[in-house]
Amino acid sequence: MPVVTTPRARRTPEEARRLILDAAASLLGESGVAAVQMRAVAARVGMTDAGVAHHFGNREKLLAELLRHGGRRLRDALRELLASWLDRGADLLELVEALHGLYRNGYGELAVALHAAGWHDPGSGMLDPVVDALHRLRPPGCSVDDTRLAVAALHQAMATEALYGSDFRRSSGLTGAAADDSTAQVRWWARQLHLALGLRPGTGLDRRDQGSPAGSGHPARAPG
Repeated sequence: MPVVTTPRARRTPEEARRLILDAAASLLGESGVAAVQMRAVAARVGMTDAGVAHHFGNREKLLAELLRHGGRRLRDALRELLASWLDRGADLLELVEALHGLYRNGYGELAVALHAAGWHDPGSGMLDPVVDALHRLRPPGCSVDDTRLAVAALHQAMATEALYGSDFRRSSGLTGAAADDSTAQVRWWARQLHLALGLRPGTGLDRRDQGSPAGSGHPARAPG
């Protein structure tokens, strides 16, 4: 009796590129930049190395597109967050954690590696919606460029936290869990953003941080 086979569904180029990027993102989050190899990505999506190269050229171009893919994911997450963020009380910690979450999944390492290799993204105002939302919370007459600088400083800190945060905390004298756990640092950044923007006490801070020394202008001590 003859064996009946089902023809394999053909993917559109857009579908194939999305599957490749999703597979590369999974490898990045699991094992870092070194794990994102053409052969490993091809195996994840059931393609040949040549098939992946057909869509992205080479590994360097795949990595660059993966970073932009991460940026798009962040934009989408922030757009969803900001849609009801102000109505929910403009929780700064929620915003900081959204940035931290992306880079914790390997995109910080990827960004550093690509920039070290000479790649530069011209930028597209990815965090403009964040700047706009935060600027609305500031007192009238404040400089929007000052708001942009505060957001840029936060973005820089979150991008490097996964790579260097523990080492930097150890260099300041923190040890053990206080050095290894980023939770206190992330909350510290939310409080500093609140202070830098000159927001009213109780505005834009998660209730977990209400009543902390941030409201009086003095940073809270890290646990430990």
